[in-house]
Amino acid sequence: MAAGNVVDVTIQNFQQVLLEGSQEKLIIIDFWADWCEPCKQLMPILERIAAQYPEQLTLAKVNCDEQQELAMQFGIRSLPTVALFKDGQPIDSFTGVKSENEIKELLSQHLPSPTDGLIEKAQQALAEGNAADAYTYAKQACDVDSGNMQCIKLLAEAAVDNGRLEQAKELVGTIPMVEQDQDYQRIVSKIKLAEEAADSPEIRALQEQVDADPQAHEVRLKLAIQLHQSKRDEEALQHLFLVLRKDPVNEEAKRNIMDVINALPDGDPLSSRARRELYSMMY
Repeated sequence: MAAGNVVDVTIQNFQQVLLEGSQEKLIIIDFWADWCEPCKQLMPILERIAAQYPEQLTLAKVNCDEQQELAMQFGIRSLPTVALFKDGQPIDSFTGVKSENEIKELLSQHLPSPTDGLIEKAQQALAEGNAADAYTYAKQACDVDSGNMQCIKLLAEAAVDNGRLEQAKELVGTIPMVEQDQDYQRIVSKIKLAEEAADSPEIRALQEQVDADPQAHEVRLKLAIQLHQSKRDEEALQHLFLVLRKDPVNEEAKRNIMDVINALPDGDPLSSRARRELYSMMY
């Protein structure tokens, strides 16, 4: 069964598939014939590639025996011939059989970078106020392309919005002077504002009580909850684990640790570190 982005091209639909379709996606046109053995070797490779890039490309198959007029229009002289179309124009081509890796290498020059889609999703999530998703997409983009400054700035901003201020400051610290543009300045300002907002009188008062009596576990738990509500999750976890180490059967500490972990965005390294620490204490 053909995938949704694999289509047979005829003289009737070629304008829609090739000219109009290539405004949205990269089109791979495979000129083939039933009697052509190399065509039969190449087609499964092209279909596998098409299945891997459903949003980025369309495989358009032209049976040259049945669509001789199209083959003549394109000046096809040997089979198989593969042409790439974008924005209504031919941009590349090859003849004969190539390996999957060779074809992917050719396509990589014309397809969007893997990070582009993640960056776009992170930007959209930030614009919609969805800090957790923004962090997840930005982290995935940074994992793919760790030197991409746009990814780093997005992750830093998402980290601020998730209350991960120390991580945001670390990320900002890796941005070279040449990249310290308006986005950079805005993120630095957001960090300062978030630090001020996160230091409430309630937190300061509870911190003073804990400093005066480090064994006051109930007060420390209240402090951890306040810190979590202010998105200071790393500090909250430090206090919660301290209570749990002193009192291993404290169910409230365990429950609050899980609440903090579950509230962290997917991909946040703090989540995996905290889970490992919790499991090591429980088992």
